[in-house]
Amino acid sequence: MAPDKTGTPSSDCRSALTVRPLEAGDLDAVVTIDTALTGRSRHGFFERRLEAALKQPKDFIYVGACIAGELKGYVLVRVLGGEFGHDASAMLDAIGVDPDSTGAGLGQALLSGVDDVLRHKGVTELQTETEWTNANLLGFFAHAGFERAPRLVLKRGVGADLDW
Repeated sequence: MAPDKTGTPSSDCRSALTVRPLEAGDLDAVVTIDTALTGRSRHGFFERRLEAALKQPKDFIYVGACIAGELKGYVLVRVLGGEFGHDASAMLDAIGVDPDSTGAGLGQALLSGVDDVLRHKGVTELQTETEWTNANLLGFFAHAGFERAPRLVLKRGVGADLDW
């Protein structure tokens, strides 16, 4: 089997898999995939991300995975430019694969495409966050080499009693 564009050996189900930068015209397909995964439309979120990326393209990496020319997966990444004296890193904001296309290697291909761009930009770390109850996504992240970060996120309701 010859490797495909992602370096992964092609098989019958992956032979038409391509990875490319997302384009403005992909917005509706991304929202459709995300809605199928989350059960609600986040059109506004994706639209604002697209607007920001068009204004500051060096700060964003958007990759799509297609099967037979049809968008079946996406990943949105923000490049963080070394804030607070730290080396540049990247934050994976959103990733999704059409539920009918899981198991075809799209998630791996998407992350491989992001890694290629990050290496080119000199970024050595990719971070993300998710709900701890999302076992499928946590399993994917673990398989992809993500580890728990030594950071604790705290939250509280607004207006909580501040009596010290």
